[in-house]
Amino acid sequence: MLKIGISSCFMYPDPSRLVFGPKNLAYVESDMFRYVAQEGVLPVLIPDLPFDKLVEILTELDGFVFQGGTDLSPQTYGEEPIQAGKWLGDPYRDKYEMAIMDFAVRQKKPVLAICRGIQLLNVYFGGTLYQDIATQVPQSIIHRNAAKYDSLTHQITFAKNETLDIIYKGIENRMVNSVHHQGIKTLGKGLKILARCSEDGMIEAVEANMAPNRNIIGVQWHPEFSVGKGKPLLDPLKLYAYFIEKVKNQ
Repeated sequence: MLKIGISSCFMYPDPSRLVFGPKNLAYVESDMFRYVAQEGVLPVLIPDLPFDKLVEILTELDGFVFQGGTDLSPQTYGEEPIQAGKWLGDPYRDKYEMAIMDFAVRQKKPVLAICRGIQLLNVYFGGTLYQDIATQVPQSIIHRNAAKYDSLTHQITFAKNETLDIIYKGIENRMVNSVHHQGIKTLGKGLKILARCSEDGMIEAVEANMAPNRNIIGVQWHPEFSVGKGKPLLDPLKLYAYFIEKVKNQ
């Protein structure tokens, strides 16, 4: 059985929380578990441990999925907050996930980076982010709406003859959900753009040029939220099948 590691989301001590109020929590959103746990795949939530203890666990994993969640801290990519007290991100999670990303890249393991994950991937390769798209790119479309959440959608345009264009060959209406307020500003070195938002040009997917057999890919949307929803959304299982094929053939 293939073992796919999923990076954890974190919740920190909160006295107002009745259950585990004073404790740190590591978790995964349930759609992600269902998305990763296809036939022959064991999803493994990667624990929050010192790296010297974590590396032994990482070595046993066949591939890595980086899930969505809180913002990256501006300091992680060498910036200060554009507005005092806003969009401060989660530097603790950044450090935890950067160590896992570094392990995956150095060990040439397949990576599927989703939403926050693509932003983390971009920063790992030296890129920067828009801390808030609406503020910094006022001409952009709305990329996040709390009420609509994953029912907010837009079309994307693929780079011709590149990975996503091949995966979704023959599909003209390329629609994805949109649940993010941050996005790629400066592209990381060694990354290639695979898709952009058709309406405002925001980067929606990338892959690492140096990765063997194109096995490191990131998407800004949440494919796990689209399982079973059908058209006009892109079939999320096609993307996952591509990733799992890379895991099998590494």
